[in-house]
Amino acid sequence: MCTLAVYYRSLPKLPLVVAANRDEYFDRPAAEPARLSDRPVAFGGRDLRAGGTWLGLNARGLVAALLNRRSAEPLDNSRRSRGLLCLETLGYEGVEAAIDALARVDGRQYNPFNLLVASKEASAVATGNGREIISRRMEPGLHLLTNLDLDDFTCPRIGQSFEGFHEAGRAFERTGDRRQFLRDLHRILSDHEIPADPRSRGPLDSLCVHFGSFGTRSSSVIFVGEKEGDFEYFHAPGPPCLTPFSPLPLPF
Repeated sequence: MCTLAVYYRSLPKLPLVVAANRDEYFDRPAAEPARLSDRPVAFGGRDLRAGGTWLGLNARGLVAALLNRRSAEPLDNSRRSRGLLCLETLGYEGVEAAIDALARVDGRQYNPFNLLVASKEASAVATGNGREIISRRMEPGLHLLTNLDLDDFTCPRIGQSFEGFHEAGRAFERTGDRRQFLRDLHRILSDHEIPADPRSRGPLDSLCVHFGSFGTRSSSVIFVGEKEGDFEYFHAPGPPCLTPFSPLPLPF
């Protein structure tokens, strides 16, 4: 289960911030963030098994992030990779065009997913349930997304981490210090505390997961500023509890 924190039009001079942990099986090959595609140029991680991505940013300031969605139905391995849909979403100029395109996609092609599509102008989550794809617009504010619904506090890790993300945003509002904000986000994403919640599945519900062959593979933070081209992409190529964030040069 991956975790996304999205600050959408709630912070001064940073209309969009996405902080993400990627949880995945360690034997699934992946490449670290690099140039993914052109027109517009997109940058992000690459799944080397199916060719898609789980998180990326394009030259127009569009962020797309893919999370597998919890379902009672078994996975259908004959369906198309959800990461390819995330990669294709990065080919659009903005959120409206991406959402319009997703409305025409046959949801039966994909196993269940949540797909964040966000920019400084608009933000939405497209949810595929294995039959259809339904998009929900996001209001300005802090939002958390895992493998359930957006801001679903029945998810123990959302209940556990929301206050920390909220306080990090409040601190940034007071200081405007991006580097301290990044350090605060890094600390939250590194959390191993297990929620004191009867619904918790133990180690799988901490933000930074270490669970045998499965765990937090990497962590990323994307800042999209008010000014044209004000993008920053930070990446930890390992669990954030052990790996520092480094700024990555963008190809745009």
